[in-house]
Amino acid sequence: MTTAAPSTWAPLRSPVFRALWIAQLVSNLGTWMQTVGAQWMLVDDPRAAVLVPLVQTATTLPVMLLALPSGVLADLIDRRRLLIATQGAMAAGVAFLATLTGFGLTTPAVLLIVLFVIGCGQALTAPAWQAIQPDLVPPQQIPAAAALGSMSMNGARAIGPAIAGALVSLAGPTLVFALNAVSFIGIVAVLIWWRRPPIEHNFPPERALAALSAGGRYIRSSPIVRRILLRTALFIGPASALWGLLPVIAADQLGLSSSGYGLLLGALGVGALLGALVLSRLRSRFGQNTLLALGAGGFAAATAVLALVHDFGAVLAALVVGGAAWLLSLSTLNASMQLSLPGWVRARGLSVYQLIFMGGQALGSVVWGVLAGATSSVNSLLVSAGLLAACAVSLLWWPLHRRTGDLDLTPSSHWPEPTLVFEPEPLDGPVLVLTSYRVAPENEEAFVAAMAVLGRSRQRTGAAQWRLFRSVEEESTYVETFVVRSWGEHMHQHYTRLTGQDQLIEQNVEKYIDGEAQSQHYLAVRDSD
Repeated sequence: MTTAAPSTWAPLRSPVFRALWIAQLVSNLGTWMQTVGAQWMLVDDPRAAVLVPLVQTATTLPVMLLALPSGVLADLIDRRRLLIATQGAMAAGVAFLATLTGFGLTTPAVLLIVLFVIGCGQALTAPAWQAIQPDLVPPQQIPAAAALGSMSMNGARAIGPAIAGALVSLAGPTLVFALNAVSFIGIVAVLIWWRRPPIEHNFPPERALAALSAGGRYIRSSPIVRRILLRTALFIGPASALWGLLPVIAADQLGLSSSGYGLLLGALGVGALLGALVLSRLRSRFGQNTLLALGAGGFAAATAVLALVHDFGAVLAALVVGGAAWLLSLSTLNASMQLSLPGWVRARGLSVYQLIFMGGQALGSVVWGVLAGATSSVNSLLVSAGLLAACAVSLLWWPLHRRTGDLDLTPSSHWPEPTLVFEPEPLDGPVLVLTSYRVAPENEEAFVAAMAVLGRSRQRTGAAQWRLFRSVEEESTYVETFVVRSWGEHMHQHYTRLTGQDQLIEQNVEKYIDGEAQSQHYLAVRDSD
């Protein structure tokens, strides 16, 4: 039994979050309407079977290609300004598409190119959008905020296509594109209204490649984050089968038209909405691993029903359950990821999560499609359901780390100011830091174990290399060494990357040492030749 979780609606008490959530819902509606309008433009083309799926490819491929660069960008510059720029650029791109369509100038090639450009804007938006959530609501409300975000997306998915279908039949796709362009205005207006406090430093910002390397190093050195990413991959790969094969099952097994297929999608959306409504109750009763097991198991059951049952009503009911299970899994994973990343690297970490999510869907869809072609759609779905069930059971061996979402990630400046005889330039380096410790013999085993945890902390915050050495000349004397690639990065390590959790790790080491640890800094000497 866990403590009471905040209500799903709690984040809406924040004026900025509430305004952004409403604006996001409107924008999501516009995005789904645009997708339907774009696909409708291509259905009468002789190459429709090839072109229509490319609409989805044109909008999702940029997210995969730009996931990592967009995460770096969102950590290096002001996220609010980045979002204003990307949302404004996407509005301009959609308005351009509406204008071309109105004048009859939108060929299939032009449509796909413009959609790809708009997709680039979405790729640059996603990590920054998720990374600002902890700036809008307190940490205990992050899971509820993630659920509300999923509710917005799935609600738009449920009703956006229906609205678009009616509008396209009345006025053609031009109106749908124009309305989507207008839908961005709300987000831009709220972001301009929001005054996020600027973060100021007295040293240069990170360089892009160094920032990308630092993000990768943080993930490699964080067992908590690595486990979340593993759980994401284990779920999203098999779960992609239902989304990819749903149109085939709708047409071939259930004999449905496009409107019937829309009802199936709507059932998934309704299920996600219902899941969001009960999420806070479930979080009050169950831990994260139980929620993930329920999500994977529920989606496995929905996938199996889709494969084996030919009754339309039963399939609709199963998809409602599947939609709730989908939201339960993704909101838990997304919230866990946000709560496990400090602010300085949050967007980079979320971009890797996004890459695994989108890449898992894309690769999984291909794998399940090939398997369906070689055997049948039913067999493909049954294999997927089996893997999802195994995903749920595997939580017994590979659960989320017990400290997931329970870390003190508030910025900390507990390192003392180094005493310098000269001022290095930011690009000077590498920097070698030596710290010596004296340890009582009875504490040596516990000290070495605590230092292993400290070593991962050093690597997360900037150390490219870390080692612990034991003196062969002085009893119970140890020297810790770590190398940072530049003086500028070491200053970031000092002043922007340390957290309360890092301080707790260092305090745990201090319990086992005699006296105070002594640190020295060395700068690599360049060959004068």
